[in-house]
Formats: sequence, C-alpha cells, structure tokens
Amino acid sequence: MNKPEVISAARGRPREFCVDHALTQALGVFWSKGYEGASLTDLTEAMGITRPSLYAAFGNKESLFRKALDLYEREKMAYVGKAMAQPTARKVAETMLRGAVDTASGAGEPHGCLRVISSVACGPAAQSIHDEVVERSNKGKQALIERFEQAKAEGDLPPQINAEGLTRTLIAFLQGISIQANQGATRDELDQLVETALTLWPSA
Repeated sequence: MNKPEVISAARGRPREFCVDHALTQALGVFWSKGYEGASLTDLTEAMGITRPSLYAAFGNKESLFRKALDLYEREKMAYVGKAMAQPTARKVAETMLRGAVDTASGAGEPHGCLRVISSVACGPAAQSIHDEVVERSNKGKQALIERFEQAKAEGDLPPQINAEGLTRTLIAFLQGISIQANQGATRDELDQLVETALTLWPSA
C-alpha cells in the first residue's frame, strides 16, 4: 500500500492523506452520480479532504474526473485487454460482454459503466468531459474494427461481414448492459442478454 502523501492546502497547516485512496473514493462518486451530478461537496466528503486539498492534489473537478476515469479504465476495464488477446472474434466478444456484466453488476459498487453514464448524462457545461469520454471510446471502437478485419482475413468471420457494423453491434450490447444494470437489471438478466447476443454472433 502506498505511503500517504502529504498534501499542503492553500491555507492552514498541511493535511496528510493517501492520494490513491482519495482518488478511489472520488471514482465511486463519479460512477454513481455521473460527472455533473457529483458536486464538490459530494467529492470532498467522500474523499475525506477539504476543497483546497483537492485542488492541491488533483487540480480542478475536471482534472479529478480524468484521473478517476484513468483509474476506472485500469482497474474496472482490464477485461478489454484480455478480450483483445483472445484467439477468435467470438471469444473477443464473449470476453468483452462477460467482463462488462461483471463490472456493471459488481457487489458493493455502482451499477453501469462510468463511460456510458458520463457520455449520455453530460450537458453543455460539461462538453469537454463528454468529448473526452467519446474520444476514448472511439479509440477502443477502432481497435475492435481492426481486430474483426483481422478475423475476416483469417477466415474466422464470414467475408461478407462488415467489421464496423459488427463492432457497433457489439458496442450496442455493451452499452445496453450498462444501461440495464443502472436501471436495476439482475445479474441473471444480464447473463441472459449475453447468451442471446452470442447466439446471434456470425460464424465462418
């Protein structure tokens, strides 16, 4: 466990807290409330720090969110890297779908996907956050398109399959998992969605 870093507030004596722990707490707030729904009071109370300490350690709210999103992608979306390393396109899709269900329905954590929640719940005042989330998602989409193009070249997918269309279909299922989990769908219901999606997957 990292040794707590000493963060100096703008005024008053230095406050000592673990930056990693504070960031984890901030992630929980953003994940459950979205970027705009998370107030500075919500964040500082969850993190156990003052506003000056937040600014000193993380910059502003937007910068804090980006760091929280980095943490989310490293820890909660680690399944994406595992999926991309699978030997077949179907296993890529299955690993992505089951990983999304695991993340969206984890016990003791907010339901849904932070990326999806933040991309659909941002108004004009948070346009830069919306753009950031979309840009990151687009990079992942492009990687999937290239993976499915490779699968076509290897004969793992039918030649008539449109790689971009297949990618968008998979992403639609992934987003659906997040939205339904956020609306209260059970783990069994999400698993049924995955099983149904896999029955529709094209075979070579």
